[in-house]
Amino acid sequence: MAAAWFVVRAVVPDPADRVAFDAWYHNEHLPEAMKAFAVTSAWRGWSLSEPSTHCAYYRFESLERLDAATRGPAIAALIAEFDRCWDARVTRTREVMVVADETELDV
Repeated sequence: MAAAWFVVRAVVPDPADRVAFDAWYHNEHLPEAMKAFAVTSAWRGWSLSEPSTHCAYYRFESLERLDAATRGPAIAALIAEFDRCWDARVTRTREVMVVADETELDV
């Protein structure tokens, strides 16, 4: 059973919104999503090549767990809250990725 990643790419076009978006995602959305999805880990960041682009990565133990989490009521609540807070100011896409290889360096 391969691990899977759920990737949410958000575009925050107005530079004036980025600090508030970053604080909201850090303090509210990421912790709520991690709890709702029961993920093994998550991380997020801003693109240096596209400064308006923010990506969040949620790691699931399996594609089956990711599918279950992203088809249930938990994601609907997260989407509704995102839309309530950011409406049309922020656009986003979602992508599902299956881990093909995963290695770590022994130091």
